Amino acid sequence: MDGRECQELRERVADLESQVSSLRQQLLQAQKLSTVGALASSITHEFNNILTTVINYAKMGVRHKDAATRDKAFDKIMTASQRAAKITTGMLSYARQQSDRREPMDLVTVVEDVLMLCEKDLQRYRVRLETRFDGRPLASVNAGQVQQVLLNLIVNARQAMPNGGTLMIGVGIGADREFAEISVRDTGSGIPAEKLRRIFEPFFTTKTADDQGQGGTGLGLSLAKDVMESHGGRLRV
Repeated sequence: MDGRECQELRERVADLESQVSSLRQQLLQAQKLSTVGALASSITHEFNNILTTVINYAKMGVRHKDAATRDKAFDKIMTASQRAAKITTGMLSYARQQSDRREPMDLVTVVEDVLMLCEKDLQRYRVRLETRFDGRPLASVNAGQVQQVLLNLIVNARQAMPNGGTLMIGVGIGADREFAEISVRDTGSGIPAEKLRRIFEPFFTTKTADDQGQGGTGLGLSLAKDVMESHGGRLRV
């Protein structure tokens, strides 16, 4: 192989690497939007509840002339509106394309932002949420990517408990004291032992799509593993 052929081969390899990187980003974005879709119905229901609250207290403020009642109505409207704004901001931040930039983040805050998005979805499916935060460890992460992994794991856990159950989210320092750790546990049926070794393989899945057509592609855990390894971490089951 002469020098020209070597150069052409290097250029072809570089082009293929660029295509693989681009496809990976497209897969991450598609998986992210799929997860948003799994929450869409519950979030719509939550917005309807918020809107009902705002309308009812606005009517109260119109009907009553005394300052105390109006102040109470305005406070309730403000609280409901602020929650709606937080949900909207969270959804827009989660759904948009993000850079790979990382910065020190409070992992409890990262987790709480995700739980705000899926809280009503868990309630709708009778899943009780338990949290355990041992301190507020910092880690240099891309918050959006970590939230994508966490939200995917939470949706997986909810889908594994079709009749309800308990979801446990923990944040702390790992046993080796070198890594921060986020744990997600559920009371679902679990994964058969003979299938555990394959769960991170692309397109391997142990489930079908849920009643909203979400899940069952076999891409979620594979992409989640890639994201965590790109952060120098690991995803364990």
